[in-house]
Amino acid sequence: MAKNKITTGNALVYSTDPSFKIEEEQEPTQETLPAGQQRLKVRLDTKHRAGKAVTLVEGFEGTAADAEALGKKLKAFCGTGGSVKEGEIIVQGDNREKVLGWLLKNEYKLTQKK
Repeated sequence: MAKNKITTGNALVYSTDPSFKIEEEQEPTQETLPAGQQRLKVRLDTKHRAGKAVTLVEGFEGTAADAEALGKKLKAFCGTGGSVKEGEIIVQGDNREKVLGWLLKNEYKLTQKK
């Protein structure tokens, strides 16, 4: 009998049963809340950034792809670079007023921290 070698993540599973199939874990899908239900915080941060200021948008609830899309729109509106990391949207520079204006114009609910 031939052994079936099946790789899952970091663990290897060996089976002598030719009809053995590994059960895939179902990850819960996170749905993005509508703009009116989002509770975002906008603040300025300079920690661990060599003294350079960045505008952080925190509290986005939704998929990573939707967070990336929102980050891309904010960066394009401000005309700067940035990224989306660990649930935070980072926009380079002190662009709090521009980000706040864009979010309010697009019906997001937010609180501002300085």
